[in-house]
Amino acid sequence: MIKKNILEYKGYHTTIEFDAETYVLRGKIEGINDFVNFESNDPKAIEDEFHTAVDDYLEFCKEVGKEPDKEYKGTFNVRIDPDLHKKLAVLASKNGESLNATVERAIQTYVGETNF
Repeated sequence: MIKKNILEYKGYHTTIEFDAETYVLRGKIEGINDFVNFESNDPKAIEDEFHTAVDDYLEFCKEVGKEPDKEYKGTFNVRIDPDLHKKLAVLASKNGESLNATVERAIQTYVGETNF
């Protein structure tokens, strides 16, 4: 599936970039620790190159007995102003929920997911 310059395949995503000097399209699997990249001179072939890169990555992991990385595992570190941190912690306590749950709700509201 292609949406502008973003491709998705088997739960993995990439952003396609164009190198104007070499006329090559490039991408890498986003959101994983392993480095998996691909390229093509043919715009019609770049999606197939991405699919091949994902399939090769999954096959390689299988061959070496490694669990493939999944993108965006749901854990990330955020540094915020200490006063905001305190306000969030107090709000979480008042609502009888964890700080993580409060932050998750705030992010859901920010990105427009109000199904909580």
